[in-house]
Amino acid sequence: MPRQEAIRKARQDKRAGKSPSTQAGEFVKDEIDRIRKGKHGARSTKQAIAIGLSEARRAGVDLPPPRKGRTKKATRRSAKYAYEVGQGKRTPKRRPRVSRAVENVLKKEPRSTASRSALSKQGKRAASRRTAASRSAAARKASHTKGAKVRSAAAKKAARTKARRRS
Repeated sequence: MPRQEAIRKARQDKRAGKSPSTQAGEFVKDEIDRIRKGKHGARSTKQAIAIGLSEARRAGVDLPPPRKGRTKKATRRSAKYAYEVGQGKRTPKRRPRVSRAVENVLKKEPRSTASRSALSKQGKRAASRRTAASRSAAARKASHTKGAKVRSAAAKKAARTKARRRS
């Protein structure tokens, strides 16, 4: 169950005209925080991200399931159901026994999957699958919806990290 804070931030992102994947990012971040706090773990960083995306879909973020050929059939079906719940086309059946079983399994998984290095590794791997043009276009699009204040802060941070790398 996502926290109300994550839902509020996602709605704020939607009002700001940000993409559904950015809105879903709030739920992914919330999931990473849950793992870091030790509420439960995850088998891999990918799994942690998938849980966050699923919660985003269930909360009503307009994030359609992945296309055929991208992921396996079971994942697509699961994403489709979560999406339909969020869009109000399906009422979810409560399954306390399944929920409890999943929670217990996740409790035994490692917490290191939400570490800085694990997330960095995952991000780099995901970026390496995309073309340079695609990455550049995404960055350009992101800068349009950032706003002057946040853009300025990002530029300052970039300058700081660049100076740190040189020394």
